[in-house]
Amino acid sequence: MIDMNLITTANNLEGYRITKHIGVIRGITVRSRSIFGNIAGGFQTLVGGKLSIYVELCEKTREEAYQLMIQHANERGANAIINMRYDANEVMNGVTEVLAYGTAVVVEKI
Repeated sequence: MIDMNLITTANNLEGYRITKHIGVIRGITVRSRSIFGNIAGGFQTLVGGKLSIYVELCEKTREEAYQLMIQHANERGANAIINMRYDANEVMNGVTEVLAYGTAVVVEKI
């Protein structure tokens, strides 16, 4: 089971030794905003500033991809993830794919 403290964007975890590299793991999700969300977002763009409706959508989407990545690492027998990254692509107008990925490893405390 992966401890949230054992996920890093770095190549290693300070205080731990990597005993096994399992491989690339990922969590992917695809989302779009509803027509009502787009209308609300459109109104927010008229007044400027932070577009909270889109911030909320992006945050939920990244969290979902992150949790799916952790689930994939757990299924592969990892107890840590190194080199964690996010990527996002527009699949079609208004539809975005978010990918959380990294390297699943087994570590032991030094």
